[in-house]
Amino acid sequence: MGETAENKVKRLKMRSWHRGTKEMDMVLGPYSDTELDALNDKQIDLYDALLSEDDHDLYQWITGQRPIPGEYNELIAGISKFAFKS
Repeated sequence: MGETAENKVKRLKMRSWHRGTKEMDMVLGPYSDTELDALNDKQIDLYDALLSEDDHDLYQWITGQRPIPGEYNELIAGISKFAFKS
């Protein structure tokens, strides 16, 4: 039997808070605590894949220093908006 949706979200929240860099912990941790429960299954799967990406790449995508790969465009835009809201 596979992982339940509830357990998957818990796992993703833990992974979001325990990244390789403190900067990504501080971006993805709060985002995951606030936003993951509202994402649909497809978005959760995409977020799971995103967490497999290198922190250096993630940081550059989120801060707009490098172009975002197409499959992550909408997701990263939401994370960036969340992280840098005034």
